[in-house]
Amino acid sequence: MNSLPADWELDYYSRPLQDANGKKRWELLLNSSNNSFRWQRFCPAESVNSQWLNQALSDAISEAKAEGIEIAPRLRCWRPSMRTMVQRAAEPLGLEVIGSRRCYGLIEWIQEREAEVYPAMEGFLVGPLAPPPSPIKPLALPLPEAVRGDQWSWASLPAASLAEANQWPIDFAGLIPLPELSKAASIPGVRLFSPSRALALAGWLSGLEPVRLEVRDQQLVLEAGIEDRWLVSDLAPEAADAAKQVLNEARSNAGGLQFLAVQSSEAVSNFSGFWLLRDLADG
Repeated sequence: MNSLPADWELDYYSRPLQDANGKKRWELLLNSSNNSFRWQRFCPAESVNSQWLNQALSDAISEAKAEGIEIAPRLRCWRPSMRTMVQRAAEPLGLEVIGSRRCYGLIEWIQEREAEVYPAMEGFLVGPLAPPPSPIKPLALPLPEAVRGDQWSWASLPAASLAEANQWPIDFAGLIPLPELSKAASIPGVRLFSPSRALALAGWLSGLEPVRLEVRDQQLVLEAGIEDRWLVSDLAPEAADAAKQVLNEARSNAGGLQFLAVQSSEAVSNFSGFWLLRDLADG
């Protein structure tokens, strides 16, 4: 598998901080998907616009190049409300903006800053903040028949094996840094099989930006993109309960790590597609 430059994950949003004028402070965070580069800058409330963001992105790119870090032409933006502004800022720099919740490293970084950094800063807003409204999840749509696997199965892999995934033969890969966990930890996942359409299925799934697997109302669902939900299979009640337990255990004991694999058959060792996923709270 070829090594490609890591995509950047972006968050440009207000923080639980007030400036001297009582206005919310904004901040830009950039994180490479392999966690090799992080960049942060606060933005004055009166400067929240695409022009400021464009200059900040340009500065971040310059710093990354100075450190010898290759720039991938893609930005993952996980807040729908900010996507238009991000696109206006990024396009003049030749950056493609992807709406995606595959921003696991960025989300963990935000959680760390909310717990450890902002509370120690002047202007921190003490006390509970109004939580964002819980989004209404759309109904899961069936996978298009043309790219639906002929069969599927549950599977599990030890964490130690996943640590070597960058050496596996994979046509479409979506690997991420592993969270800290025991090498013996069991990571749950789903394998999709199609003797004739495996590569087409993997290519289509790659464009979806797969985020996580969940079991809801006796259905196995793949969440992807910003709010897409795809029905993988209906489940019998007993199977649904067992799957929920396995995924919950992974959330508690393995950082929510999961995987999704596409192969032509159970007998082959190569993958048409392989994605590491994580079940993280993403706002």
